[in-house]
Amino acid sequence: MTNSIIKSNKMNSKIYLLGLIMLFLTSCKKDTPIKVTTDDYCAAVDTVTGIMVHDIFSPPVASRIYVYPNVAAYEIMAQNSTKYESLQGQLKGLDSIPKLDPKSGVNKNLAALIAHIEVSKQLIFSEEALEKYRDSLYKKWGSENQKEFDVSKEYALKVVDRIKMWMGKDNYKETRTSSKFSVYADQPGRWQPTPPSYMDGVEPHWGEIRTLVMDSASQFKPIPAHPFSTDKNSAFYKEAKETYDVGNLISEKLIEVEKNQSKPIPEESAIASFWDCNPYATVIQGHMMFAKKKNTPDAHWINITKIALKKSKSDFETTVFAYTITSIGIFESFISCWEEKYRSNVVRPETYINQNIDENWRPQLQTPPFPEYVSGHSVVSSCSAIILTSIFGDNFSYIDDSEVPFGLPKRSFKSFKQAAAEASISRLYGGIHYRAAIENGIVQGNNIGGYVNNKLKMIKK
Repeated sequence: MTNSIIKSNKMNSKIYLLGLIMLFLTSCKKDTPIKVTTDDYCAAVDTVTGIMVHDIFSPPVASRIYVYPNVAAYEIMAQNSTKYESLQGQLKGLDSIPKLDPKSGVNKNLAALIAHIEVSKQLIFSEEALEKYRDSLYKKWGSENQKEFDVSKEYALKVVDRIKMWMGKDNYKETRTSSKFSVYADQPGRWQPTPPSYMDGVEPHWGEIRTLVMDSASQFKPIPAHPFSTDKNSAFYKEAKETYDVGNLISEKLIEVEKNQSKPIPEESAIASFWDCNPYATVIQGHMMFAKKKNTPDAHWINITKIALKKSKSDFETTVFAYTITSIGIFESFISCWEEKYRSNVVRPETYINQNIDENWRPQLQTPPFPEYVSGHSVVSSCSAIILTSIFGDNFSYIDDSEVPFGLPKRSFKSFKQAAAEASISRLYGGIHYRAAIENGIVQGNNIGGYVNNKLKMIKK
């Protein structure tokens, strides 16, 4: 009897001791800060990109979806930062971001990522897909440290509310009800819808969107396009003929490859396909027409940003900074480029060549549904390269896997500028631009990228 009591007491003591140990371990777990890394932020951006590809957003609208969530995250990250300055007062209309009390217990990295996700949710169509992703993270973070998660989320949502008010005044809503772009067949030289889907001109009022850094959409207006002409001695005809000849040469190479069953395909063709980035590409099978979903140019360069961040092993603050300033440059580029596209309203090579040179000619790439001048990819790529070079250096080599999900192989680059130059010339190889639109687009993009770098004071001295 006595031995039983002693054994029972010993057992109770062990259980009690075990309970104390479990309580101690649990309390320690709750006090452990939630870890949010560069990989976590990149994964969130990738998730939004995937949803955008699914939802088929136009390149200009995609730039808006990237910029506001990144600015929201950046503004939280910059609070009480020893390295980065707030963008309040630097971006048009951005002010009154809720201040962060350093004693509040807010995990800045966590709050920044929450803000990115919550602002993104306001800008996409497939909200359920993002909510599923968000909720899985919220559950994980709550289990790791509920108190820290709650206070961080509360602060993040205050910032989100302010960002929502700010982005709601950028004239986007007003452009949703603006008139469609008018096409007049009796005006030679003007843009006309192109095959196979003959879509209306996309985002004809994007030049009216509020700029963030530039004085206006026309601040970096390029030199005028060559005057339209069907005269074989004119600059316009000669440029169209060049696009035609280059396209034919590539087609001949492709036929030779197919005839001899040899690989690889011509380099010009590979470059054109790699930088196609046309979310409106369509496939026709019998009487059916469906979208062939692809990255936009902005999605491609945002992925290049991720590649650079991963290779350089950048910390969380640098990650948010790089995404933010790159997305600002892309956003400004599309406003500037699109204003010029619908001002100059230049006919695409496919239309001109079919009417004046060869009615059976087709470009390698499907012609995007908006005017030709200037080349959007040239502007956006050049601007992005200028900004990324300022962060990672002039000779930053990397392997670009951005198009692997779309069935294309990786490509290697010695620098961002080399990649931008390849992206630009891809428009000639693909048969969708004249040389002037490419070269002047490069100048325009370089000017915007340089201006963004110099105008924004984001790094403390």
